Amino acid sequence: MRRVRVTISGEVQGVGYRYTMQRVAERAGTVGWVRNLRDGRVEAEIEGTDAAVRDVLTWAAEGPRGGYVDDLSVQDLPPIGGDGFEVRRDG
Repeated sequence: MRRVRVTISGEVQGVGYRYTMQRVAERAGTVGWVRNLRDGRVEAEIEGTDAAVRDVLTWAAEGPRGGYVDDLSVQDLPPIGGDGFEVRRDG
C-alpha cells in the first residue's frame, strides 16, 4: 500500500477538479480526500495499491477539461487505511 499527499497548482479551482478527482480515485479503488486551499491550489491524500495511486496521480497531473496543472508536488506518507474518498471543506 502507498499513501501520498499531493499539492496541485494551476487553474485547478472552479473547474470541477475536486469532484472529478473523487470519481477517478473511487474508480481506481483508492481512499482519501481532496480539498481546495485558500491560495488557489488543491491538496489531496490518496491511498491504495501502487498502481491505483499511480493512476490517480497520472490523472491529477492533467486535471479536468477547463483547467490546467502547472505543478504537482507529491510527498509519501505512511499508510493509515480508511474508507471512501471524500471532498473536504476548503483548508
